[in-house]
Amino acid sequence: MNRLYPLTFKPIFKDKIWGGQRIKTVLGKDFSPLPNCGEAWLISGVEGENTVVSNGFLADNELNELVEIYMDDLVGESVFERFGEQFPLLFKLIDSSDYLSIQVHPGDELAAERHQSFGKNEMWYVIATEKDAELISGFKKNITHQQFIDYLRTKTIKEILNVEKVGPGDVFHIPAGRVHALGPGILLAEIQQASDITYRIWDWDRVDHRGVSRTLHTAEALDAIDFKVHEQYRTGYVKRKDETVPLVGCPYFTTNLLELTRPMHTDLEERDSFTVYLCVSGRADLVHRDGRLPLSGGDAVLIPAEIPDCTIVPAPFTSLLEIYVES
Repeated sequence: MNRLYPLTFKPIFKDKIWGGQRIKTVLGKDFSPLPNCGEAWLISGVEGENTVVSNGFLADNELNELVEIYMDDLVGESVFERFGEQFPLLFKLIDSSDYLSIQVHPGDELAAERHQSFGKNEMWYVIATEKDAELISGFKKNITHQQFIDYLRTKTIKEILNVEKVGPGDVFHIPAGRVHALGPGILLAEIQQASDITYRIWDWDRVDHRGVSRTLHTAEALDAIDFKVHEQYRTGYVKRKDETVPLVGCPYFTTNLLELTRPMHTDLEERDSFTVYLCVSGRADLVHRDGRLPLSGGDAVLIPAEIPDCTIVPAPFTSLLEIYVES
């Protein structure tokens, strides 16, 4: 069996009522045929929505097929023991030209009970924004279930939600249960569990080109919502050039930021996990045991767990997210 190498994938594009064209205009990725490309799924282990390898001898194979064949050599021993033959994460680019629905995702227990699926914990890294861009994350005041329903009935739900002005480099961790929504004018990278379960709470009375409203899941959402109010919803961190800067650490993924002006070598052997590099700006070469792979904004590459090390060589500057699963 030929040995594994860094894998790239053919994105899956999603046309969304709120989508735009920034994946093309900001990142230069002229690869979407959709008029309102809201999402590009760069690497996906979601059942029925597996991304397909685009490079090397494994081209045209689905990701979960490779997990089944290569097991811990691909994902790491502890990851394979925990998640089996389903790749556990989903990596997206999201472009919002309008408000997304106000929504919430279930946790593992509720998702398993209702959908035989993982739950959905996720994080956002903002790549680019238009002026006065904002998003919603959590509540700004304590309310009861009944008060929440009353705000929904009067279509004033935004009054009780925490609204944040955002700009490039902002980070938000969205654990399962947190009510959230993106506003218009935001391009971001999303890292999440391999789940596509969303409970749509409110969709701004919006209809599609046929005059049809999207389905709401208010009753299901009420069982999933975490009503706790937090002092801070934005993830704080200090930018440092040419260092590994931790952003989000949770049981499902660890995400670091690398802003590089010179080469960075990383020893991957002790990680016992695959590693994904998602380039959010600039250009770089990923140098590995079998060669080098160019990366630019919007590209993602999966480094199998059996690869012992790699070096990122910026050209001349790059920002990347580094993601893996803690053992």
